[in-house]
Amino acid sequence: MSNWYVAVDGKSQGPFSTPQIVSGLATGQYTPATLVWRDGFADWQPIGEVKELSNVEATAAPPPVSGQEAHVIDYEIFGHEMQFVEVELDPGESVVSEAGAMMYMDNGIRMETIFGDGSAASQSGGFFDRMLGAGKRLITGEGLFITMFTHTGSGKARVAFSSPYPGKIIPLDLKKYDGRLICQKDAFLCAAKGVQIGIALQKKIGVALFGGEGFIMQQLDGDGLVFVHAGGTIVEKELAAGESLRVDTGCLVALTRTVGYDIEFVGDVKSAIFGGEGFFFATLQGPGHVWLQSLPFSRLAGRIWEAAPQAGGQSKGEGSVLGGIATLFEK
Repeated sequence: MSNWYVAVDGKSQGPFSTPQIVSGLATGQYTPATLVWRDGFADWQPIGEVKELSNVEATAAPPPVSGQEAHVIDYEIFGHEMQFVEVELDPGESVVSEAGAMMYMDNGIRMETIFGDGSAASQSGGFFDRMLGAGKRLITGEGLFITMFTHTGSGKARVAFSSPYPGKIIPLDLKKYDGRLICQKDAFLCAAKGVQIGIALQKKIGVALFGGEGFIMQQLDGDGLVFVHAGGTIVEKELAAGESLRVDTGCLVALTRTVGYDIEFVGDVKSAIFGGEGFFFATLQGPGHVWLQSLPFSRLAGRIWEAAPQAGGQSKGEGSVLGGIATLFEK
């Protein structure tokens, strides 16, 4: 059975079976102009031009879609370089976040520290199951606990979460990305309750040794809203099937499950040593969607450390022709 990918609103969704595609065409979910791709195609093609789809009767319906498990939340993002997101909760709704991310909250919101991520999967088991979920967060470099904010009053209530450093907050609806996203282990900011926050193990040894994230990146599963943070300016790329993109390992923020991720040597020792770009870069291969950042936190922290007095850096007035001479008269 063929595995099909469908282009919807500029994003790749799938894989789907042939009956699922045909059923979607019959119900109006797709049109003959909807672009699809499978292994063996050189490029995306309209459904109406693919004989194996247009000539098959819709004898099988797609699997039923279960009810949404994650809480449905509203939000608004404020600011430009130092953003924060304000989440609006109805009575009984909850949002989870990294410890220390909360900026402010209204009366009527209860804050509690929990093991795991608050999803049904992490709360259905016993104490040791919850400890296992919390242990996964430790592996990714995050804290043992996560904070949950629940609206216990009436009407609307709001809670806000702020960026940890200059950059952008990216709202992502997991339903639009086949229920899963892979992201940097420190990119997650907050999410609707019900989203599972786990780990993604990289199977290739090159990624493990030289990818900057080891074997482990964060994996976000579910059908709700998540908010990730990235430094500098955000660049989104939609990779077609077979299309590849090479990026600095630190500039990768998130990717959909269909994107292949590997590490390659730059191929030139002189460039690696004297070019300042390192020995390795990440190779991303489509189909799928990726998010990149122009200012990784490690790069920002490195520049700050280089300028710090304890690292040998010196402060000097901008535009001063005296440079270090002026500091001779400082006490």
